[in-house]
Amino acid sequence: MIHYVRLWLASMRYSVVRSMMFRADFIMWSMVELFWMGVNVAAIAVIYQHTDSIAGWSQYEMLLLVGTSMLIQRLLMGIFWSNLFEMGRNIRTGSFDFFLAQPGRLLFMVSTRKLDLDGLANVVVAAAIVVFSARKLELQPSLTDISLYLLFIGCGLFISYAILLLLASVSFWTIGTKGVEGGYFTLYEFSRLPKQAFSGVANVIFVWILPTVVVSNVPSRALISGFVVSDTVWLIGTTLAWLALAIFVFNRGLRRYSSASS
Repeated sequence: MIHYVRLWLASMRYSVVRSMMFRADFIMWSMVELFWMGVNVAAIAVIYQHTDSIAGWSQYEMLLLVGTSMLIQRLLMGIFWSNLFEMGRNIRTGSFDFFLAQPGRLLFMVSTRKLDLDGLANVVVAAAIVVFSARKLELQPSLTDISLYLLFIGCGLFISYAILLLLASVSFWTIGTKGVEGGYFTLYEFSRLPKQAFSGVANVIFVWILPTVVVSNVPSRALISGFVVSDTVWLIGTTLAWLALAIFVFNRGLRRYSSASS
């Protein structure tokens, strides 16, 4: 474990140095993401000028939900996105050989080589939105509630990681997956909607089959309404299932990989 912590810290140092070499790029993308987050918050304010509730969620409950969704996505973008997004290109060009020679487990090295500091910088903004919403709702979560919220955020992060890894692993069988990987963002848009807004077939697909809704709804509801055993069991079970599926597909695809020298 200490070995992998050292590897991750080395990757972090490399990412910080690289970002500081291109400060203008770092600042520009940080501002772009901040603007995108601002648009989402402003949209909620505009919508709630015309209604008091959406699917039973008040304005600040909805803002907390959106802030939670942003928090998970900013963590994903900062820690995993660039690594998995580049995986398909590395497989096609043979640059994937570089990871085969790394001093650690392949999946760990593929997933954590780089950090995007612009994404991580806006984690603070997303967390501030959650705190602001909680204050407006006059919530007084206990230490246990906060710990569960952070646990659920971690579950949402790893579910999102598993879905992205699954999509990126398609590169082992196809020429390119640029459109497929981009489809992740389309799916993730549903995480900003209340679970109660879905019914019928949509509820089955986006709540139970593709857990893009529960990743943000469960932690938000835990903070607003308190701990629910069924939600906890479902989210943890879903996290383990999606991680197992993604790792299985990645390992199956790895058997098909032919290195640049072969």
